[in-house]
Amino acid sequence: MAQEPTEQTRLPSQESLLLDYIHRLESHREGRQAVHVHLSGLKAENRRDHHVRMAANTFDPLVKMLSGQLFVLKNSDLFFIYKGDVRADVKTSILKIRFLFSDDPLVDGAEAGPFNSFYDVERDFEEILNLVRTLVHEESAEQGDEEGGTPEGITKSAMLSRKERGEPLTPRALGRVEQALQRADLSNLVRRQFICALIGEAAPQPLFSELFISIKDLRETLMPDIDLGASRWLFQHLTETLDRRVLAMLSKSTDRSITGEVSVNLNLSTLLSQEFMKFDDSVIAALRGSIVVELQIVDIFADLNAYLFARDFVKERDYRICIDGLTHQTLPFIHRDKLGADMVKLIWNTDLKEQVTVEELGAMVKSVGDSRVVLCRCDDNEAVEFGQAIGISMFQGRHIENLLADENRRREMGISRAGMVNAEIVE
Repeated sequence: MAQEPTEQTRLPSQESLLLDYIHRLESHREGRQAVHVHLSGLKAENRRDHHVRMAANTFDPLVKMLSGQLFVLKNSDLFFIYKGDVRADVKTSILKIRFLFSDDPLVDGAEAGPFNSFYDVERDFEEILNLVRTLVHEESAEQGDEEGGTPEGITKSAMLSRKERGEPLTPRALGRVEQALQRADLSNLVRRQFICALIGEAAPQPLFSELFISIKDLRETLMPDIDLGASRWLFQHLTETLDRRVLAMLSKSTDRSITGEVSVNLNLSTLLSQEFMKFDDSVIAALRGSIVVELQIVDIFADLNAYLFARDFVKERDYRICIDGLTHQTLPFIHRDKLGADMVKLIWNTDLKEQVTVEELGAMVKSVGDSRVVLCRCDDNEAVEFGQAIGISMFQGRHIENLLADENRRREMGISRAGMVNAEIVE
């Protein structure tokens, strides 16, 4: 029996669509321009699916106005072809994208250089055509390698790694995942991580806990043979589906451990959806002040007007807002008060001490409000020591979870010892 073609073999690649678009432009070059944004040159940690998605979203207003056509290439590059009269708007979009990645070496200190390339379609048509043909050739070669048995140049370890990741997520596979989500008990997949106050050598004091779905556990439970992160667009759709399920679960739960002082990380689109309205209707007014809505900084600046609209609604309903995903590069540009946020999250990494001085970062933290900054991804005590040195007193991460667990064990042992002493006195 012949194997049914997969979704990926039926759907043309963005590179192929771009080449077809260029050919059709050959007799309509006048007044057209193009920009190639080289996101493939970013560091890997800045080139994750949601980063590329947010960068692409900056062109949405122009696409909706029919002023241009965007292509998101497999290597994460963006190629936008547009009418010349919106060049100023395109440059503004490029500046927004530069801001999103301002901490990356590709952007830091670069003016136009390798980050983006502008073209006049009428003048540079042959150059553009050759460039796109090269992109199509590279994408086709890579696709051929992925679909071949054990092609030359692919090591055994690479093949094993691909097998471990599973088959790429396709629209059909996404449909199966979403159907499974309708039946799944998500409470078994919900994980929580506490945000704690940590002052000096005192024991950590939990303030609230972030609830999230473990994608790793979700994959192992529902689709162990599918690589959920293979397609940035399909994964984005999946996270929006998970947002809705989490909101539905929270609205029905009576478990105080997940309905008390909690935070949920949502897509901005979810915050503007009917599902959030239904969730809001189900929440007792007195509890709204104990719920923190976390939004990614890249999501906010991808559509600032949408954020401002959503912010006014959630603040009016007494929810708190936390801006997540800040680095030492983006922190100085954040006016927490003007954005209407109650707190922000600064990402810790081990290179932070080399990239900025304690005094400089301490001044940044103070300008935002030292009691309003959470240092997250704290995996060791070095993060806590550095955070305290710059004036931060709220922390989140695996190291904080370990400190909490140790403190709970000490308390249990203390209670047990006290019980034993009391028993001996009675005897």
